Amino acid sequence: MSESYLIPAQRLVIEQEIKHSRFISVLFHCSSEQVLKCVLTNVKAEYPGANHYCYAFIAAEPCNTVTMGSSDDGEPAGSAGRPMLATLQGANIGEIGVIVVRYFGGTKLGVGGLVRAYSAGIKQGLTQLETELKLIRYPGQLVCEYHQLKDVEHFLMRGEGLITDKIFSDKVLVHFEIPKGHQQTFAQELATISQGQLKVQFEGE
Repeated sequence: MSESYLIPAQRLVIEQEIKHSRFISVLFHCSSEQVLKCVLTNVKAEYPGANHYCYAFIAAEPCNTVTMGSSDDGEPAGSAGRPMLATLQGANIGEIGVIVVRYFGGTKLGVGGLVRAYSAGIKQGLTQLETELKLIRYPGQLVCEYHQLKDVEHFLMRGEGLITDKIFSDKVLVHFEIPKGHQQTFAQELATISQGQLKVQFEGE
C-alpha cells in the first residue's frame, strides 16, 4: 500500500460553453461526503438557477472505492456522474471532489455528448490543478517523563509524525500519528536515548 498520495491544494473553477450550454466545473479538496454536501450547498448559492448540479468525489486515497460517489442530478442515467467519477479515478489524486454546474442552452447533446461535456472541464482542470502530497499516518501512543518530551517531539518531527494530543499527569501521555515507514526507527531511537524506558505502542499491536 502507498504511504502517500496527491490531494488538491486549492479550489479550481473551469468554465466552458458547449453547444450554447454553460458548464462550470468546480474542483476542490474533499475529505468526506459531508464536505461534498457543504460545497454543493455553497456552489448552488454561488451559481443559482442552474438546470443541473452534477457531482463526483473520492474522499480518501485514489484507489479507495468505498468512499466515493456521484450524482447525475436529473441528467440521463450514466451521462454525468459516472463519467465524472471515472475521470477523477484516472487522475490518481485522492480526497478530490468536483461539481459541474450546467445552464441548459436549448440544444440537446445526447448521452454521448453529455458524457464528453461533463468530463471535458474536469480533464482540463486536472492539468491545471495544484496538488500537494499527503502522507498516510497511523496512530500510536507512549508515556514519557516531562524532561523526555522534547526528545519525543524531536524524533517525531524527524519521522514526519504529528502529535495529536498530550495528557499531563505525573507523566505525559502522548498520542501521535506517524507514517508506517518511520515507525520502527522512531521506536528504536526513543528506546536508545532512554535506555529502553520509552516504549511506543502502535494501534493494532
